[in-house]
Amino acid sequence: MNELGVTDSRADAPGTLIEAEFNPKVRNYWLLSGTVILVVSVVGIVFLPLWWILGLWGTGRYLDRMRCTLTERALKVERGMLIRQEMTVPLDKITDVGLVEGPIMRLLDLQAVRIETAGQSTQDAAIRLVGVRRAREFRDRVLAQRDLLTDRKEVRGERGSTESNPEGSLALLGEIRDTLRRIEERLPRPGDAV
Repeated sequence: MNELGVTDSRADAPGTLIEAEFNPKVRNYWLLSGTVILVVSVVGIVFLPLWWILGLWGTGRYLDRMRCTLTERALKVERGMLIRQEMTVPLDKITDVGLVEGPIMRLLDLQAVRIETAGQSTQDAAIRLVGVRRAREFRDRVLAQRDLLTDRKEVRGERGSTESNPEGSLALLGEIRDTLRRIEERLPRPGDAV
């Protein structure tokens, strides 16, 4: 484990920078959250003993299957028991990495890392990882790696950035101007018969 509280696993897989560790208290968070929902629904109170029995077993298994690995180019997330999810989010598509801390989370000293990507259609499309140890440092490391990657791409010109190539920008603007002129020539003038 390194100074960020995450496992440094460069030796395990090439390109892997860090693997996030999850706080075991996240099991209590899931159990308490489920309990609150059952109590609020009133009818669910009957199912509380069953929830706690199955929840103790299920949350442990779910936690054992959660992985979040930062590589040089992507963030890889694995989770789930019955339905396993494996997601690879390219770092250059990440628009924001935020922290969420609700009242139950604060009680248990937990935070959730929320990863938002470019092009996501709904709020539910973001990836949310509850219980990442040293969440702030993990967030900062992901953002720093994203910035490093995008800076490298801009230097190499892979991104198509007009900022790094002003001559290309002028040429592109000239092409757009010429195309607009051709379109304008084909459009009927006001007062012309159609």
